[in-house]
Amino acid sequence: MVLGYFLALLIGLSLGLLGGGGSILTVPILVYVLDMAPKTSIALSLAIVGTTSFIGAITHFKKGNINLKVAAVFGPVAMLGAFLGAKISAHMVGSTQLIAFAVIMLLASISMFKSREDTQAQEKELNYLLISLQAIVVGIVTGIVGVGGGFLIVPALVILTGISMKQAVGTSLLIIALNSISGFVGYIDQVVIPWKFLITFTTLTSVGIILGGFLISYIPSKLLKKFFAVFLIVMGIFILYKNKDVITDTRRSVTPDTFNIIKKYS
Repeated sequence: MVLGYFLALLIGLSLGLLGGGGSILTVPILVYVLDMAPKTSIALSLAIVGTTSFIGAITHFKKGNINLKVAAVFGPVAMLGAFLGAKISAHMVGSTQLIAFAVIMLLASISMFKSREDTQAQEKELNYLLISLQAIVVGIVTGIVGVGGGFLIVPALVILTGISMKQAVGTSLLIIALNSISGFVGYIDQVVIPWKFLITFTTLTSVGIILGGFLISYIPSKLLKKFFAVFLIVMGIFILYKNKDVITDTRRSVTPDTFNIIKKYS
């Protein structure tokens, strides 16, 4: 448990230093270090990352790095998607969610390897349909696999709205906070929440994100991203390996009730 709490600081540090990555770390730590059930781990990850991202968003707001107009369009739709994703997950076994999570990790590693340079703000007229479609996809992914979706949200905001990278990162943290908490609410009736542990773990990740914000000036972010990308690849492959039996047995990718329904009507 002490190791788990130490790693909670690491989760916060990654959010503070990279503007994301906390959710990618949280689920493996809860599952493979603290031996929690996958579905419970995903639910707790949403609460932990949601709360920690909100604290990070406050810091960015003070620096003027949050575009509230964009957040007001993207956020509510992403929240709806996260809640729907959480409900969809009720028809999936935890191991299947972990496999989906591992695939997301590998996709995130590709994003990490690509250097992102800050750009001057050249705001575009908002395309509400495209933004809403992106938001609903990110939200559903958030609800199903427990990731905040920062590696999807940041480039989407830059491309679709034309805001600067700094504003995209700050706005992304606010959106992550909103849709993570929405997804967590969708899980409350599916798992038993260990509230004392959740509060302690979240407090430590919050300390970590504050430390990360302080250390960011002293650590080369590009180098840090490369190391983190390698870590994602290793962990993604590890999770796929641990669930290789599920991958080769499609009948275990859904809940028994869902499989019976499919069998009945096939």
